[in-house]
Amino acid sequence: MHPKEISISDYNYSLPESRIAQYPVEQRDNSKLMISKAGEINESTFKNIGNYLPSDSLIVFNDTKVIRARMHFAKPTGAKIEIFILEPIEPTREVQNAFQVKGQCQWKCLVGNAKKWKEGKLLLELDYQGTPIKLYAEKLEAIGNSFRISFSWQPADLTFSDILVATGSIPLPPYMKRNTEKEDIERYQTIYAKHQGSVAAPTAGLHFTDTVMQTLEKKFIKKNFVSLHVGAGTFKPVSAEKIEDHEMHTEQVVIHKGLIEDLLQYKGRKIIAVGTTTTRSLESLFWFGCRLIKDSNAKFQIQQWEPYENTYGQNISSKDALEAILNYMTDNDLEEIHGDTQIIIAPSYFFKIVDVLITNFHQPKSTLLLLVSAFYGEQWHESYKYAMDNDFRFLSYGDSCLFFGK
Repeated sequence: MHPKEISISDYNYSLPESRIAQYPVEQRDNSKLMISKAGEINESTFKNIGNYLPSDSLIVFNDTKVIRARMHFAKPTGAKIEIFILEPIEPTREVQNAFQVKGQCQWKCLVGNAKKWKEGKLLLELDYQGTPIKLYAEKLEAIGNSFRISFSWQPADLTFSDILVATGSIPLPPYMKRNTEKEDIERYQTIYAKHQGSVAAPTAGLHFTDTVMQTLEKKFIKKNFVSLHVGAGTFKPVSAEKIEDHEMHTEQVVIHKGLIEDLLQYKGRKIIAVGTTTTRSLESLFWFGCRLIKDSNAKFQIQQWEPYENTYGQNISSKDALEAILNYMTDNDLEEIHGDTQIIIAPSYFFKIVDVLITNFHQPKSTLLLLVSAFYGEQWHESYKYAMDNDFRFLSYGDSCLFFGK
């Protein structure tokens, strides 16, 4: 079956609100771990995950950092206006570079209570670490359900990153029915988060601690990183019955040359992806490599249905695709490449790079659950039923599962 014909109702299950974790466990690696392999299910604690991962393998993390994307303004009338930044527009669309902009910038944003903000600039004033800050926001135009917002600030020598740290708050997912608390600043961030750009955490990584990392090193499991900046679209529900009517969100990806070299070196051994974002990044690499084999000037822009509708990838190995990327980077003297991916991974997808998946438990009728089903098969039903019957906690602050590919 072509994934466009998939009915999202086949990927539904009952998830009571009481099973959605509202807070993390006290110690990151004390979360529960479910291990699903060839239909057999076992249970442990995440700190023991090294016991279940293959030695002499490569583990890949997403080192994106959650930004303080939610800002709260008040009009002179007292009306509360919330601005949620989504993606940069000017002076650059590159997420990582956009945070270093000084003085002013424009972003695509969601606006809460937008009807109360017809025109004029909003002002937010505060004192941050002894420095008085003034942040102005002006609504320029509608972009679908969002808006182009112009920000300017004083002192103008501060970066937009500085401004967000001073004025913004961590955006918890909508299914967490509470306000952001001080603890979330640390806990809704992986210990290896490095590059700002996400409005949601790559949650599979939240369980890792320095102790777990040391355990992996003892098993000769090498680590490397991608940067996929998670957008708000990750929470967009699949409202259409057929998947073909769902538009997948596009997210920015940054890949370093060293990762391509490691993927080639570990070809034939196991590649472990930490999270669905890492998985989408790695699989998108294959399709970019296929593009380069066909056209040496191809762009790293993977479309939603590309893996299912382009036949050129059928006779290309992952080794050939990765070598094409490595050659492209060498020829152009590039240490990193920036791209966009809209790839949707659903049942019938054949995985090219990833062999083992570490992930959390995902929402019913979500594209993330489609990815799990594509990776592990219809046995995901039994795994999720086991988790529900054995008091596992679900979603972002919930427990973890380890899937071995079909």
